Amino acid sequence: MFFLWPEFVWLMLALPLLPLAYVWLLRRRRKTAVRYSNIAVVTAAAAGRHWRRHVPPALLLLALGALLFASARPMARIPLPWARTTIMLAIDVSLSMRVADVKPTRMEAAQEAAKLFLRDLPKNVEVGLVTFAGSTQVAQQATLDRASLVAAIEGFQMQRGTAVGNAIVMSLSELFPDHGIDVGDMTFGGGGSRRPSRSLDDKARQPKQITPVKPGSYNTAAIILLSDGRRTVGIDTLAAAKMAADRGVRIYVVGLGVVNGAAEMPEGMSIYMQLDETTLKEVARMTGGEYHHAGTAEKLRDVYGTLGSSVQVQTRETELTGLIALLAALLAITAAGLSVVWFGRIG
Repeated sequence: MFFLWPEFVWLMLALPLLPLAYVWLLRRRRKTAVRYSNIAVVTAAAAGRHWRRHVPPALLLLALGALLFASARPMARIPLPWARTTIMLAIDVSLSMRVADVKPTRMEAAQEAAKLFLRDLPKNVEVGLVTFAGSTQVAQQATLDRASLVAAIEGFQMQRGTAVGNAIVMSLSELFPDHGIDVGDMTFGGGGSRRPSRSLDDKARQPKQITPVKPGSYNTAAIILLSDGRRTVGIDTLAAAKMAADRGVRIYVVGLGVVNGAAEMPEGMSIYMQLDETTLKEVARMTGGEYHHAGTAEKLRDVYGTLGSSVQVQTRETELTGLIALLAALLAITAAGLSVVWFGRIG
């Protein structure tokens, strides 16, 4: 713990004077009561020895101490959910996701796990959805509307190819809209016959130059990447991961399906699909995230549950002034309330 205004900590030295002043007042009151012959006054003075008589002043003393402590503006590192957190779900929708080695199929298992993940996630967390195969698109921009996200998850359309790097870059472009990240320019080199001509305004819009930060240090956002294969088209996966690492964004990777070998397509046609675990693990390592292999539907659900908790709670420096001031107010109100209930007055 540290203080933004440490010079105010010296005010705490005044606290021991308050109990001394209270004891002095009690003794002075007893001496005054002895001077009178009125029995009622003496009885009232004797009642001051009752333990309840000291509770309201003690609470008021604690309230004053809390206010003096709060005046120094204490800061502490405590685990708290961020007021605004954004999670980008990047899900592979390539044709290999139709394979049934994860029941009922990889795609259906991934869809159900993603919906359970959304259900268990705190309501104040924004979630965006990116789908990728040969091409990449934002299926749903970051939103708090869980119904829209579920509808987007249920409407996946599978395609050929696997552009893992594009999915990462597309997620970053959603998280940092002012950085000028253009997936098309990175994929096709900013021009050529495969790109439509651009206006002068588009040509003037250059990617923002950033100063790299520590990987994993950007705690208000994260990317969860699910893939069952290896990159076949698009931006290099590790180059995309480097972009995320430079911005401090963690990538949590879920590898799904066959690690080594072949699998059967529903039509009976064999297709060789080897999960590129080496690259996916490196993506997680570079960005300060985690890699999980989910070989079954149940394991996939467990992985999503783990990710839901790990990307939520973050340790951060938080000012405690407001909380301590609120505690002081409650103590003062309690002291006044007890004084009124027990003695019919405040004092």
